Amino acid sequence: MKLPDPRAMLPRSSIQGPTTMHDIVIRGGTIVDGTGTKSYTGDVAIDGDRIAQVGGKAGPGKREIDANGQLVTPGWVDIHTHYDGQATWDPVLAPSSWHGATTILMGNCGVGFAPVRKADHDCLIDLMEGVEDIPGIALAEGLRWDWETFPEYLDALDRFPRTIDVAAQVPHHPLRVYVMGDRAVRREIATATDIEAMSRLTEEALRAGAFGFTTSRTEQHKTTKGDLVPGRFAENQELFGIGAALGRTRTGAFGMLSDFDDEAAEFDWMSTLSKSTGRPLWFLLTDRAYDPDRYRRLMNGVRKARAGGASVTAQVAGRPVGIILGLTTSMSPFAARPAFAALSSLSVKDKLARLRDPAVRAEILSQEASEDLLAIQPPLQRPIATTWDRQYVLGDPPDYEPDQSRSIAVMAAKTNLTPAEFCYDYLTGENGDRMLFYPVTNYVHGDHGVVHDMIKDPDTLLGLGDGGAHCGIICDASLPSYMLTHWVRDRHRGPRFPLEFVVKRLTSETADFFGFHDRGRLAVGKKADVNIVDLGTLRLHHPELRHDLPAGGKRLVQRVDGYEATIVAGQPIFERGEETGVRPGKLVRSNG
Repeated sequence: MKLPDPRAMLPRSSIQGPTTMHDIVIRGGTIVDGTGTKSYTGDVAIDGDRIAQVGGKAGPGKREIDANGQLVTPGWVDIHTHYDGQATWDPVLAPSSWHGATTILMGNCGVGFAPVRKADHDCLIDLMEGVEDIPGIALAEGLRWDWETFPEYLDALDRFPRTIDVAAQVPHHPLRVYVMGDRAVRREIATATDIEAMSRLTEEALRAGAFGFTTSRTEQHKTTKGDLVPGRFAENQELFGIGAALGRTRTGAFGMLSDFDDEAAEFDWMSTLSKSTGRPLWFLLTDRAYDPDRYRRLMNGVRKARAGGASVTAQVAGRPVGIILGLTTSMSPFAARPAFAALSSLSVKDKLARLRDPAVRAEILSQEASEDLLAIQPPLQRPIATTWDRQYVLGDPPDYEPDQSRSIAVMAAKTNLTPAEFCYDYLTGENGDRMLFYPVTNYVHGDHGVVHDMIKDPDTLLGLGDGGAHCGIICDASLPSYMLTHWVRDRHRGPRFPLEFVVKRLTSETADFFGFHDRGRLAVGKKADVNIVDLGTLRLHHPELRHDLPAGGKRLVQRVDGYEATIVAGQPIFERGEETGVRPGKLVRSNG
């Protein structure tokens, strides 16, 4: 009797016969596998779109990459982005892809573009522009609208060639408008028939591959006209009815953003929904300057809910949620002064020339913020116009944990200038592209102590990068790179985190929570999404404003140095910061 070849019982990666030739072998890197276990040195081999070997000495490769002294990690799984529109026209999805994200999840905060009737196209654009500061003109120009239902939207995403993988959640506000029409916009109470229809459509979307459902219950989310979003006051029965679809399909997570005006009531319905459906529920958590103990109370609520059998998690950011202020960003310290606002339509070059005119400088600095202008600008413009001790010089490389010495107030005090004069002269200096950092949340004590506590908490999930959103005031898609530079390598104002802990937070934890079961780890058989990073040279660049969205829409982007390569499905998509042009990315479906 012929005995079976014992090698046939081993993984392919373990067979080191003379004819074995891997597609790619990454040699001698420091392997940080995404599980949180201690890093080690070895090879990683890739065959096709799968990882074939992790550790040890791999056989020869058709291509070999020397990773000596560099980190070899899974690709980042970014669970909080707003590329819902951009993903239908832009194959690269920068800056997220520049920063090592190989999988991104859209449909957050209850906003998106499906399901949708033709008559409501403008309504959904207005919602996205108002809530996420994505230029409406760019969305109107870029969106193809070759879909109506959510499954058709997924099919449209599936047809488009792309660099990295995308996935989507069902957003509440479009769903509500699709079912209820103008009654949703007027925030009327959903009827039993409405709820049944929303539940059925959510189930349809989940079975087509959606990774969950999201909603928003905050006063901060408004349309460009200042109206609250359609789902702001959705009653518990509506949320339970929609959530039941997750229970029926046994897939997806329920996500939401809330002001927690009644903390006990919010945790009551969240816990009930999670337990009744058997599905995880997450909410966005930041601190509040006016209530510094709030985040601790909410985390105690999470622990109580978990102790009661509910799967409730807080999604947190890796740095303060802050606004970038400059001469050409959407918000500026001088935006509410009439003489400055009068220059808003000028090109950057012409605007800077006018601002450097001594007469224009004197006129702007002589003015106070106009109540008429403040009334039509975002609420944050009011404190920005006067709070000089909360505005910090961003610098290059940018400093997101500045001490008080970098505030405009302190820097001005060392001169014979007022804070407004100092700020004006600073912003109009050099090429006029200098910027300030104005932390809005997670900076109540003037450092990252609160952020550290949130990241460290085992009942939180790392997210809130907001890639694709807040185009003119925020650029937090660089969060994964920042986690390595600041929290692992550079932080000097408090404790850092171990490398392995940070990589786990960026990969297996986010992947596992949402059910991306084939990625997030360097392990045999997993999808070959890999980052090769030179931690020593990893460096964030100063944000820059570009007008590269459709119709010339503007956005902030942020470059990075130090990524030797980013690999998606076994194909290098970036090498030393340069795009290779290959398009191995795809739509990921939850049932795929």
